[in-house]
Amino acid sequence: MDPTTQFCPNFYCLKRGLVNQGHIKVHSHKERRFRCTCCGKTFAASRNTPFFRLHKSLDLVTVVLTLLTHGCPLQAIVAAYDLDERTVADWQQRAGAHALRFHQLHVQQGQVDAQHVQADELYVKMVGRKLWLAMALAVPSRLWLGGILSPRRDQTLIDTLVGMVRSCVKSLAILVCVDGLASYVGAFVRGFRHKIQGPTGRPRLVTEAGLLIGQVLKRYSGKRLVETVRRVVRGCAEAIQAVLRRTQTGHQINTSYIERLNATFRANLQGLVRRGRALLHEPGRMQAGISLLGCVYNFCWAHDSLRERAPLACGKKWVSRTPAQAAGLTDRHWSVRQLLEKRLPPATWKAPRKKCRSRRAKPVAA
Repeated sequence: MDPTTQFCPNFYCLKRGLVNQGHIKVHSHKERRFRCTCCGKTFAASRNTPFFRLHKSLDLVTVVLTLLTHGCPLQAIVAAYDLDERTVADWQQRAGAHALRFHQLHVQQGQVDAQHVQADELYVKMVGRKLWLAMALAVPSRLWLGGILSPRRDQTLIDTLVGMVRSCVKSLAILVCVDGLASYVGAFVRGFRHKIQGPTGRPRLVTEAGLLIGQVLKRYSGKRLVETVRRVVRGCAEAIQAVLRRTQTGHQINTSYIERLNATFRANLQGLVRRGRALLHEPGRMQAGISLLGCVYNFCWAHDSLRERAPLACGKKWVSRTPAQAAGLTDRHWSVRQLLEKRLPPATWKAPRKKCRSRRAKPVAA
């Protein structure tokens, strides 16, 4: 138990969320509790993690969540471990909220050198409804930049996805490859703008000059693909080819990497299968599963396409890397247990906006 890596979760503590300030002491090794000397409150080591106040063993919870991220049906987990479906659903909901917060703190901090980004949307079937899932991928590092669920495939969905991509990338001068959906072009042009202050008045919004956009248009005859058109929407063909050569992500405009990621999500998340009897009822369960799978994909799964030559003294031929390692967000290969045990600081509290008092008309004297 290392108190230097812990923080006080008490809302009224003056040092809430601060790490390595010398105010956290070990309260009980047996009960795994810490004490804050600033406010005098004690808290469990599992606070702010999905394991907080769970009565099952942590090994069992980790195994169940690992199986869920590998496409194991919920009914099989219930039958194998003699658990209730509501219990497994609650574990997945906790882990999904934890993974979403982890993604915000480690990926959406504007530190990803993306260079080449691809975006696409998926059709999601649920019981009694349908949803659309929009996702983005940093192609050189295979880093999943996030996913958004929406009941409609509209401009709002694409604008939200573009805002998430902007919060992740370090530079707005990147290559974006999308399909034939016209909403992407306008969303990236509007979302990748800078404020330039003039001598007077409000600042002007100017689109990033280095933004390159390419589209892949596919034409079908029935269910058969008959033609593929690759179009340069913004920039020039020579600049796009230079980015593709520098990142080694193809020889022409393509969306193959994000389509491969879509297949990975469909294969490893039971609710995303095209045909199945284990469809989900609530969008919250689907969002939790997507967040958990995306976080495990980034930090826990090693990719053969990202491996590097190992040093001669290592005794191995290759060194595997995860997308987060390739993007420079971490220097180690995380396990699912380490990901779930990571205590995350609470969000910064913001005072609610005060509503303006309604002005009532004064009665007119008779």
